Amino acid sequence: MLTVKELKPYALLYFLGFIGILSVLPLIPQLLAASPEKPPMSVGAIQAISVLQSSVLLLLMVLLGAVCAKKVGLTTPVILAVVNSTPAVKALKPQILPAILGGIAGGIFILTFYKGMSPYLPAEFIIAGEKMVPPWYTKILYGGITEEILIRWGFMSFFVWAIYRITQQKNTEIKNYNFILAIIVSSLIFAVLHLPVAFSLSQKVAPILIFYILIGNSVFGLIAGYLYWKRGLECAIGSHMIAHITMIMVGSIV
Repeated sequence: MLTVKELKPYALLYFLGFIGILSVLPLIPQLLAASPEKPPMSVGAIQAISVLQSSVLLLLMVLLGAVCAKKVGLTTPVILAVVNSTPAVKALKPQILPAILGGIAGGIFILTFYKGMSPYLPAEFIIAGEKMVPPWYTKILYGGITEEILIRWGFMSFFVWAIYRITQQKNTEIKNYNFILAIIVSSLIFAVLHLPVAFSLSQKVAPILIFYILIGNSVFGLIAGYLYWKRGLECAIGSHMIAHITMIMVGSIV
């Protein structure tokens, strides 16, 4: 049984992720408006169900990461410093430059990839996507925080542990390939989870659309996964936030 002190970092993770969940609420009416079908219930009811479902998933991923991350040496240095009342700046300092570089590189790649692919994507997908732009705070809070907790802290931590247990003997040093494979698998899962929304925006499920969604969403996952492995979860979170900020700023002038 974990003590209250041991639960604190996971409670803080959950709280931060929940803020991201709440930031999605204004986007739900846009999603419903983009759908040709009439919603089965009121917008408020759909929003409440969405928060409930997302909250349960977030809780499961926080707990999954709590169990697996510690076993494979993945951590949250800044959060641990905060809850243990030790200097958070000292824990944050090694994460700042990698987060900035990873975020800018990831943001520029995504923008460049979109610009290069957009002439080949279904027109209705482009039009619907331009109409359904999440608020900037949703991109930063949900994309930057909640998605990193779900994908990196939850899925990636689990896959590192699972691959290690399958391919190595217990209590042996964890080899790098466990982390590399987990980064790739969790990034692909993140990309695949974007397919249903993409398909809802386009009646034509073209192979080029699937390629765009998978590559566009998984490449940054490789960056974030590497940063989580080498610097900690907060570095991946910061990088994801900076990637969105980069796309917002650069996208507004090109």
